[in-house]
Amino acid sequence: MIPNRSAHADDHPESLNHSMNNEENRPDKPEEACGVFGIYAPEQDVAKLAYFGLYALQHRGQESAGIATFEGTQVHLHKDMGLVSQVFNESVLQNLVGRLAVGHTRYSTTGSSRKVNAQPAVIETRLGCLALAHNGNLVNTGKLREELEKNNCNLVTSTDSEMIAFAIAEEVNAGKDWLEGAIRAFHRCQGAFSLVIGTPNGMMGVRDPNGIRPLVIGTLEGNPVRYVLASETCGLDIIGAEYLREVQPGEVVWINEEGLASFQWTPKSERKLCIFEMIYFARPDSVMHNESLYSYRMRLGRRLAQESLVDADLVIGVPDSGIPAAIGYSQASGISYAEGLIKNRYVGRTFIQPTQSMRESGIRMKLNPLKDVLYGKRVVIIDDSIVRGTTSRKLVKALREAGALEVHMRISSPPVTHPCFYGIDTDSQDHLIAARMSVEEIAKQLEVDTLAYLSWDGMVEATREESGSFCSACFTGKYPVPVPEPLKGSKLMLEKTTV
Repeated sequence: MIPNRSAHADDHPESLNHSMNNEENRPDKPEEACGVFGIYAPEQDVAKLAYFGLYALQHRGQESAGIATFEGTQVHLHKDMGLVSQVFNESVLQNLVGRLAVGHTRYSTTGSSRKVNAQPAVIETRLGCLALAHNGNLVNTGKLREELEKNNCNLVTSTDSEMIAFAIAEEVNAGKDWLEGAIRAFHRCQGAFSLVIGTPNGMMGVRDPNGIRPLVIGTLEGNPVRYVLASETCGLDIIGAEYLREVQPGEVVWINEEGLASFQWTPKSERKLCIFEMIYFARPDSVMHNESLYSYRMRLGRRLAQESLVDADLVIGVPDSGIPAAIGYSQASGISYAEGLIKNRYVGRTFIQPTQSMRESGIRMKLNPLKDVLYGKRVVIIDDSIVRGTTSRKLVKALREAGALEVHMRISSPPVTHPCFYGIDTDSQDHLIAARMSVEEIAKQLEVDTLAYLSWDGMVEATREESGSFCSACFTGKYPVPVPEPLKGSKLMLEKTTV
């Protein structure tokens, strides 16, 4: 059955997004992954619960949002460009009726930022429609697309997520049931994929064999107990769901009226969680390894102070992601912590470009320095990462203009020297400042008095987990899933790095 598509806005032309993607306007951070959410709760308003789950996961993607609900064999779908609160309203949610819901909030890592690429992807099969929400990136998209097109699949988007959905549909249409068909399709996929999949018969949650991107399971009280899937535990907290556990690498869970069943779909699983999830992407109140990420990030700051202490008057953090590490640095160093930068938290994407004079004035649109706090002070500023260095340079300039006598920058992760191929947009290697310059050269470029990064050992030891259980390829160049040479060559522009 063709889904009821209630999306209401036209695609944004590519030209509108082009100006937002130039080097000057791009944030000096790795761009977000995506957020996925799923809920099976026939007695509940699943669309509204999915809405709030996506609302809590908004930090993972701000380009588009969508929810698909299943009412028997009928699928109701609404997706559009914009923030979750812009895409949905009460009347839209009232039309999204059903027993289960699958939701997605997107930042484009594969496929351009257009409504046609928004998720969930909904595909028809002989058993009814499936709706798929994907966080991650496949590295074998060329081969998979070739296989699908050879079998006359009508691909309408440029996303690897749609390819996964079509691969499942192929297996189901060949006579397999939902679970068997999905597992066969997963074996055709290489790379990072955390998926929530809705069907007329139930809901699936799955992670790739390395568990590169996160996915957790929660429970809703009741008789019977109902289940929720989310990229992070903050997506459970907002609807009052209790955290149960994470979906394991290489595991698929099948959720329906009978409860939750677990299957290990591949024997070759080896945990490689993206360590940037812990450093930056996930919300600080989300739980990983049985503690909040706020606690982990404070430990990063304390370790950073042990490794690179400097004589100063004040420690400040770059809001919001640098603040926990800044507090940890302050505690370990004994240097007073203060808010030196105020963030405008209502700044989103805009198609209105600033004038040249506004651009020259720095980054005041998002961050504004507190002059009376900074004036006459030797300042240590803590951030979680530097990617291109563009924003960091403007930030240092703003601190000096506010009266800071010295500016010492400390970064609570190692230098980012390699691009990511698993669902994070870290740009090509020639745009990564640490791939082109030494730490001393970067310090000179940023015009700081001193610059120091956290060591790789310090970053990993602060997790209190085995070092081999994380993907840290953006720091080391050691990719846990082999990347095909054509794809690798498109981002790895340099023969060697200098840091």
